[in-house]
Amino acid sequence: MRAVTDLARRIGTLVLLLFVLSILTFSLLYMTSGDPARTLAGARKVSASQLAAVRAQYHLDQPLWRQYAYWLGDVLHGNLGVSIRTSLPVTEMIGQRAWITLTLALMALVIALLVGIPLGIVSARHRGRWQDGTITALAVAGLGAPSFAVGLLLLYVLSVELGWFPIYGLGSGSFIDAVWHLVLPAFTLSIGLFAVVIKISRASLIRQIDSDYTLFALSRGVPRHTIVLAQLRNAALPIVTSSGLLIASLVSGTVVVEATFSIGGLGTLLQESVTFKDIPVVQAITLIMATIICVSTAIVDFLAVLIDPRLRTRHRRRSGDGLAPTAHAAAEAGETA
Repeated sequence: MRAVTDLARRIGTLVLLLFVLSILTFSLLYMTSGDPARTLAGARKVSASQLAAVRAQYHLDQPLWRQYAYWLGDVLHGNLGVSIRTSLPVTEMIGQRAWITLTLALMALVIALLVGIPLGIVSARHRGRWQDGTITALAVAGLGAPSFAVGLLLLYVLSVELGWFPIYGLGSGSFIDAVWHLVLPAFTLSIGLFAVVIKISRASLIRQIDSDYTLFALSRGVPRHTIVLAQLRNAALPIVTSSGLLIASLVSGTVVVEATFSIGGLGTLLQESVTFKDIPVVQAITLIMATIICVSTAIVDFLAVLIDPRLRTRHRRRSGDGLAPTAHAAAEAGETA
């Protein structure tokens, strides 16, 4: 019963958050300067009758709450509007580019986990030694380095000078060639991510190494490999939950990386749409990215509770501070870092 209540509460919180995000996304139309109808009409010259038609099409002659209701109804039915710049359905434009951004983000996440977790373990096992100092310095550099600067540096060294990777674009159009063109952008996007994973996995494992059960097991003569496996298993939860916090960095980082490597994904489309004030496209991409972040974080939080039921009691005890289990796990790991 408690599990059902907890799930219902989480779903209710998610729905409320998505509702607030939808209001903010709808408000983007009124954050631009000038008449919203003229903004939706585009850069072309329009007559008074055409402007009235635009107001009627987008219900701008209705009260604000009614405009939002019409807009939200269209969104829930999969109608994201028509692009001002290209006159194409926004869903079609997003569908043509979404796979690029999703592939890039997935590749970057896999690279970050495959690189960050082993380095974090090595750093924790050699705490205070030169290995720990080197890996920690690498993580700090990765956290502080801007994505566009790292991308330009890697692009110049590995593509222009050495010729190991393609310079820009997605190649001839085949999926394999496109994935090969995404390798260097994905590695660029993953640098800041695996730096975070290194810090979290290092801190989490150090907490296990310094725990009472480790000292007790050593005093009882438990085999070291058994102790190490137990430490890695117990340290896994903050590492798993941190993946939910990486989604936001992935989504925001794709905009810069796609622009650096001339990749026509959703990040590039968002940048172009902001430049040309293509409000329907900006609204759609903003809403999609925000929804992905919220839903993925909620899923990771729920999975964390399933993995470690102790989080249910801990979360209820700390419910007054407004933090989700994912935030708590990351914060606890950060205390050691």
